[in-house]
Order: sequence, then structure tokens, then C-alpha cells
Amino acid sequence: MGETQGHGHQEGHGHAQGSKYGMVIDLDKCTGCGACMVACMAENNVPTKPDETNKLDTITWMRVFKLSNGKAFPEAETCYLPRPCMHCGGKHDAGHSPCVSVCPATATDYSYKTGIVSQIYTRCFGCRYCMGACPYKARYFNWWDPKFPADMKEYLSPDVSVRMRGIVEKCSFCFHRYQRAMDRAFYEGRELEEHEYQTACTQACPAGAITFGDLNNERHMVHKVVNDKHEGHAVLQGRKPFRLLEELDTNPKVYYLSARDWVVKAGNASLRETKPATKKPSGGHH
Repeated sequence: MGETQGHGHQEGHGHAQGSKYGMVIDLDKCTGCGACMVACMAENNVPTKPDETNKLDTITWMRVFKLSNGKAFPEAETCYLPRPCMHCGGKHDAGHSPCVSVCPATATDYSYKTGIVSQIYTRCFGCRYCMGACPYKARYFNWWDPKFPADMKEYLSPDVSVRMRGIVEKCSFCFHRYQRAMDRAFYEGRELEEHEYQTACTQACPAGAITFGDLNNERHMVHKVVNDKHEGHAVLQGRKPFRLLEELDTNPKVYYLSARDWVVKAGNASLRETKPATKKPSGGHH
């Protein structure tokens, strides 16, 4: 991903004129099948290892957490929480995303045109300040050069660069799909339609739990869900969208839905308990 808007530190710019792409994930629909994770890895050339049990060196742009209400049968309940990059806008959507604010190389930047936090791989020198600053643990460090099985190299996406050892990577909201769709719309002299830019995880979800679009566009479903309005009717049936760790004022663009109160508390607790991969793991290699 190589979008550089150069607005990362402008105060109070906001999204009044631009798009603000975001996601709504219905946790009451998610079955935890992991199709979103597989689709993300295939679409974005994320490497895997034969043994992925060591979570300190695995890379998962989209990660599914398993949550429990902590009660015994028959009151026991389970919920699965997919977690991509939150593409935080910071306080008042001023572009002060935690990761953007600490990067000394401007290797990650915030776009007011799309609301997407970019990662510019060729600028990153692996200091990992962004990993320490991200409260959602959505960034990953490449401990080794990626290696893919010989018969898989033909399946790598030509639109996404493979990341080298020593740099940080993360979910890009499949930004290459946005670029491709915008090129087509520009050539045909029209505006981008909602269905033309969708992330791989959204399209792969068999339960339809993920909705993606422009939060600023009242015609897009994500706008209707977050604002609970669709043709004059409420669409959430009493449920309220929530975001993770809202008390931090990171202003994430990923919203969640659930009718269960314990899910909100468990989702935030899972992130507070997750340790970042800041220590080099021992043994094994790509």
C-alpha cells in the first residue's frame, strides 16, 4: 500500500468533504469460521508457517478472538470477535491515530480522502513504535523474509507487494481494491459505487456478518447501520453499535453489533490482556 496524502498531522481537518471508509461487524452473526482470516491472507499475500501456534511471530491482519461469558453450562455463551486494523481517526478525526503520531519515518499516514491509515513499507525501518502505540495490537513485525510454498507462488496477488524482513505491516482495508475500482470509475467518468469497493473479508464471510462502506455516505449500508436509519425505519432492533476501547478517543472506524451486554466488556478485556509481539521469538524460521 503506498497512498501518501501528507495530511497526517493537520489539525482539525476532519472528513467533511471526503469519504470515511469503515466496517460494521455483527457479532451475533459471526460463527468464528475463520473465512475472513483466510480470505485476507490470500488477498494480501500474508505468509504462513507450518506451525502457527507461536502468536509472537505469526502475522494475521484479520484475527478472530474467541470470547466467553465465563459461566458454566447451561448459562455458558461463546462469541467470536474478528479484529482488523481499526483505522483510527484520533480525537475529532484530526488524523492523530496512535500509530501515525509516533512513527518517526512517516511510514504510516492518515488519509482524509478515504479515512484509511496507510503503511508505506519502503519507508519503515522496523522501530516498532507503532506496534507499541496501537491499543488494538493490529500491527505485526516481519521477523523473517516471507517464504511461500513453490506451488503457491503463482497464486500471489500482483496488486499487493510482499513485505520484507524487518518492517511492520497491517490490514489496509484492501486498499488496492479501492485503487482499482477508482481507476475504473474515473475512466468511465462516474462516481464509485458501494459494491465496487469491498474488502476480501467482507465478501468471504458466509454469514454476512461484515458490512463495509463509506461511513460518510448516507446511501451506504454502514452509514445506515451506525446511524440506525434506513428508509425512515430503525435497522438495529434496539441494538446499539459499539467500538472497542472507546475511552481512549482513538475514534476507530470498525463498529460492532451485539445484543449481549457481556460481549462489549469481554471484547475490551481481550485486547487489554493481549501482549504485543515486541520480543524476538526463539527457534523456527520462515
